[in-house]
Amino acid sequence: PHLAALVLARGGSKGIPLKNIKLLAGVPLIGWVLRAATDAGVFHSIWVSTDHDEIEKVAKQFGAKVHRRSPEVSQDSSTSLEAITEFLNHHHEVDIVGNIQATSPCLHPSDLIKVADLIQKEGFDSVFSVVRRHQFRWSEVKKGDNKMTEPQNLNPAKRYRRQDWPGELYENGSFYFAKRHLIEKGYLQGGKMAYYEMRAEHSVDIDIDIDWPIAEQRVLSFGYFGKEPLKEVKLLVCSIDGCLTNGRIYVTEDHKEMVSYDYRDIVGIDLLKKRGIQVRLISDRDCSKTLSAMQLGCVAKVNVTNKLQVLKDWQEDMGLSWKEVAYLGNEESDVECLKQAGMNGVPADACAAAQKAAGYICKSRGGCGAVREFAEHIFLLLEKVNSARKQ
Repeated sequence: PHLAALVLARGGSKGIPLKNIKLLAGVPLIGWVLRAATDAGVFHSIWVSTDHDEIEKVAKQFGAKVHRRSPEVSQDSSTSLEAITEFLNHHHEVDIVGNIQATSPCLHPSDLIKVADLIQKEGFDSVFSVVRRHQFRWSEVKKGDNKMTEPQNLNPAKRYRRQDWPGELYENGSFYFAKRHLIEKGYLQGGKMAYYEMRAEHSVDIDIDIDWPIAEQRVLSFGYFGKEPLKEVKLLVCSIDGCLTNGRIYVTEDHKEMVSYDYRDIVGIDLLKKRGIQVRLISDRDCSKTLSAMQLGCVAKVNVTNKLQVLKDWQEDMGLSWKEVAYLGNEESDVECLKQAGMNGVPADACAAAQKAAGYICKSRGGCGAVREFAEHIFLLLEKVNSARKQ
């Protein structure tokens, strides 16, 4: 049976404009679930259903196919079931739909693999995600009613300790898998049903109970970053023009060049060095006088015609794996380096080709704190590496 992953990503949002492609920890929100779906390796096709050009562009960058949904199922009042039904009407090859919620950025491929087994090998018609919660419920008393509240799932005279109570299962909305015949009858849950219990730390729903800064911290702690395990970064290579500086060159009347930089970026470089991470700089043009004036104390290579070769030489000389190399670039000349490095990023104003190749897109522009921001990102990921080691 053809199992298709389907992410519903409408352009309209009552809360955050274009929320589905807003950057979360440097990655478009929808990118987190598309990465998990791709690496699960259980889907015959991966789709994004959208009505918006920018969402379509991001979806294709992450390797998904795009179904352009009609205006009729793109309204605020439109239901997920209506959008999924329309998708099936256009894709008769699909037998099972795995509807994955775009706002669940801590989803892992291992969850999707196990769910695929439940529905393909064990014969369930529908499988949905739940999370276990330890919350005591009480009946609601409306204002003006002369009633007392009543306990719903506890005896107040004998309250459970958390460790003595298994808790209850609640839908968390991360995904709903269902066979075609069920959806065509108007159901996402039905027939022979099963739930899949997700770990609490992976059960993040931005729509319901979490705001953006907190979500970023959760993703950095519990998100899925790819098939290969993270390694501690030992080397950061940074493009000078457009990353360390804003890319502008000021020329005086006596033909001297001047550039500007942000002191926060210098602090970021110093912090990286203190953590034992080497910082090296690279540039297409000869800016040796500028570097000398900045007194950064970093190894630098200027007037470079092949940045990737220089990066490979440094990596080999230091005896590092690519997972231990980070690269911050902003131009087309940086694209191959961004693809090669284990960790990569670009400033907010990097060219389109560089942004497409980047795993992290800074909120800051080049020369305006992007290096410091990327350094902070590296530090957070190092914490994730250290936490994984302890576990």
